[in-house]
Amino acid sequence: MTDQERRQGRDESEEERADRMWGDLIQEVRVAQTGVQILFGFLLTVVFQQKYADLSDVDRTIYIVTVVLGAAATGALIGPVSLHRLLAGRRVKPQAVRLASRLTQTGLFLLLTTMASALVLILRVATGGSDVTWVVAAVVAWYLVCWYGLPLWSRHRHTTR
Repeated sequence: MTDQERRQGRDESEEERADRMWGDLIQEVRVAQTGVQILFGFLLTVVFQQKYADLSDVDRTIYIVTVVLGAAATGALIGPVSLHRLLAGRRVKPQAVRLASRLTQTGLFLLLTTMASALVLILRVATGGSDVTWVVAAVVAWYLVCWYGLPLWSRHRHTTR
């Protein structure tokens, strides 16, 4: 493939592009939905464990924040499914794809914060309340590199003007 062919991209209409992008988005959302649903389900069971009564007020607050973040992430990552159902056949797929993409990005950010918050709680309980800030910061930095840094670097490096 020549550079000129690569720059021109695909020969598709706006609707065909929206169909392709929708399929890609739904595949991506399936992966994130599974992860957030498992994490959220786990979080919902914590409050019913015997050890929950022994948590400090700070750890209980962290837990509540984590559950709320998980609920918000779940809503944002399931949102594209409802969006598709309610807008199907309305001839607004390009707009729906853009909105679903924003919901997915929001959901991924909320998933990142949920995972970071859950990690804070788990490490605090596991270490007896020790300062775990540096460990959590390192993991969040890794998430940021994997989820945002590398994709944005690749987009910048490989996108032609």
